[in-house]
Amino acid sequence: MTRISSELAQQGFSIVRQAFNPDYTNALSLAMDRSYEVCRDVQIANGVDEVTDGTVHHLLATGESLYLDVLEQIFGSSINDAIHSFFHGMSILNSFGGVINLPAKPSYVANIHRDVRFHTNGFPLMLNLLIMLDDFTLQNGATYLLEGSHKIAAKPSEEAFFDKAERAVGKRGDMLLFDSNLWHAAGINTSAQKRRAITITLSKPFMKQQLDYPRALGFEVVAKMSDELKQALGYFSRTPTSLQEWYQKPQDRFYRSDQG
Repeated sequence: MTRISSELAQQGFSIVRQAFNPDYTNALSLAMDRSYEVCRDVQIANGVDEVTDGTVHHLLATGESLYLDVLEQIFGSSINDAIHSFFHGMSILNSFGGVINLPAKPSYVANIHRDVRFHTNGFPLMLNLLIMLDDFTLQNGATYLLEGSHKIAAKPSEEAFFDKAERAVGKRGDMLLFDSNLWHAAGINTSAQKRRAITITLSKPFMKQQLDYPRALGFEVVAKMSDELKQALGYFSRTPTSLQEWYQKPQDRFYRSDQG
């Protein structure tokens, strides 16, 4: 078992140092700033701006091609071995978003929470990946992580959580992986600068995606991508919508047999 796999199993989280180099991370930061403006316009237009300030959902739908390269790098590296080990098989993208921890203006992610609605009791339903686009410090709200709490169904009290939780302190370009059962919370940003991160969740292929990424990007576009990227986007675990789509040879099926 690799270090990442071992730490995910025992602690519930693991950090990969310098998963992305500084220049690449800087390009991602600029891309997410642009994506935030796209999302913010929609949030304001639809009257949900008060509860979504600092959050950026579904970055792949904001027109920045660099995010697809992020998935290519993750699923084409040794990190994919740990992901495959965690799920005991295939996984797909459930969400691809971002969080901007604004100074003295926490969003809902500062509440103690886990990212699955019910405790899966050891079943590997979902895994979180967080890419640090800025240094994560105690001052700018490094994420609180309660070690081993992925094995506990009951929500801890605030006193117990903040007394025992560790902080995900790291450098820009580091990547945090954690079991989505893990109780965690964003810290309060008491610095003068925003703190940004890309937040990705992966799930078992049978779980419904938060956004239909293959359809959103276009089936014809996704069909030309690498098999690793098709897998990540959920292209091999689509739902047929007609008998024509259902009755296909194994290699052309919308939901393939190796998806679990």
